[in-house]
Amino acid sequence: MSDDVVLRMRGIAKSFPGVRALSGVDLSVRAGEVAALLGENGAGKSTLMNILAGVHADYEGVIEVGGEPVTIHSPKDAQRHGIGMIHQELNLVPELSIADNIFLGREPRTPWGTRDRKALHARTAELLEGLGLRLSPRRPVGRCRIAEQQLIEVAKALSLNVRILVMDEPTSALADAEVHRLFQVIRDLTGRGVGVIYISHRLEELEEIADSVTVLRDGTYVGRRAMAETTRPELIQMMVGRPLGDLFPRDPAEPHDGDSASDPGPGGRHDGVRLRVEGLGLSPDGGRTALHDVGLAVRPGEIVGLAGLMGAGRSEILEALFGAYGRVRGRIELDGRPYRPRSPQYAIRRGLALIAEDRKAQSLVLTNTVAFNTSLAALGRFSRLFVNRRRERAAVAEKIRELRVKTPGPNAIVNNLSGGNQQKVVLAKCLLTEPKVLLLDEPTRGIDVGAKAEIHALMSRLAATGTALLVVSSELPELLAMCDRILVLCEGRITGEFHRDPADGPKATQEDILAAAMARQAVLAGVTND
Repeated sequence: MSDDVVLRMRGIAKSFPGVRALSGVDLSVRAGEVAALLGENGAGKSTLMNILAGVHADYEGVIEVGGEPVTIHSPKDAQRHGIGMIHQELNLVPELSIADNIFLGREPRTPWGTRDRKALHARTAELLEGLGLRLSPRRPVGRCRIAEQQLIEVAKALSLNVRILVMDEPTSALADAEVHRLFQVIRDLTGRGVGVIYISHRLEELEEIADSVTVLRDGTYVGRRAMAETTRPELIQMMVGRPLGDLFPRDPAEPHDGDSASDPGPGGRHDGVRLRVEGLGLSPDGGRTALHDVGLAVRPGEIVGLAGLMGAGRSEILEALFGAYGRVRGRIELDGRPYRPRSPQYAIRRGLALIAEDRKAQSLVLTNTVAFNTSLAALGRFSRLFVNRRRERAAVAEKIRELRVKTPGPNAIVNNLSGGNQQKVVLAKCLLTEPKVLLLDEPTRGIDVGAKAEIHALMSRLAATGTALLVVSSELPELLAMCDRILVLCEGRITGEFHRDPADGPKATQEDILAAAMARQAVLAGVTND
């Protein structure tokens, strides 16, 4: 590894409307070095790399490449300076061939100016072979599996002859053999003097491949360490060391009896559990994470959190329970009775409601009104042959008051509301179905502190009245403040269970949760299905 610094970023700052994403961040990479970039979800890693790759043209600070100050305002600027990036979200055109994707906009030309298909396919085949991919360059990318697409993204970056290569979670869809092959490619690159910036949540990968590690937290620079001279506990402490007092506190859950306590139904059982899941399995399809033998239980009045890194399978559990995938493997019981999640409509009728992760794409009709969105999932309550509009309007008005939705009126267009008030409309829609089990996927993402506190307070009130809540959040302080128990997932498996009250089991701490989230198939002490 050379001592020459190939990249230096100093005092990098970036703001989005209402959010300071980065503040005074430094990063340096030497030629031939694998420089790991570490931090929790939302720490600013991808934003920093998107600045380097020219995705975000407006930023503060200085970038030097090879000791010379450079200005990067577009991806073409980045490429001109020898910077390539493999983005966390795949950036491929499914309808085009592998070769056309790799060299899109940079196709080799014949002396007559036409595309040189022979050279294009030959160069693509060479890149694919170097990554251990035995695929035809003519194959449409849409017919490749996710792991293959991830390696095609790597081939695309390698085709640029880069001096600096950014890899943002490059192994998230790769099996062990593919990871080892990728590591060999990285070693070949660094042996030629390329500087590699490697983003991953898997600490065991960083220990194997990285020379140094820079840690970000909440958009700020925490520190840089030599990888060989640091420990996992030290890195975890650097990542999560922030106060917990900003979130809404709540008291431990009081026991509640399920609605069906006296009659669990034929073949059912009742032991105070509202929702029980045993052996839940889901096959990977369309980019979703596979689930492997997931078991969990949620009691009335209990808030159970699902923690884990991106791609761990948290959202897939909620969506599977809500019927988004149709029938799934495993046994599910609701108040002691068998429950088969056939469809979202069926789930709503049985007493489940889902607040989806992407409210704009999954939960709201943005061009319609507050009233339309609020009553959409509960129209069955207000209709026999026809919808009783008077009852519908009264119920909508009540929810608007209860949740303090700031809106000019029920006929206001949802897209014109703030993010926090849009989220309250989603909550109102779910609550109008009168759920027994409320599934919440990132319920406070992208909203201000005041709205966040109100949603936390609502969660506490719902739990106090006996609703069972299953909550996904990428913010560990939020889970620690709100949950009675926290289940941790890694790659579709539960790898840890932690408790608010240490008398009930291992006490939840940020360090232990993060360690379990990176456990990669290792099951930690304290995991139970009950």
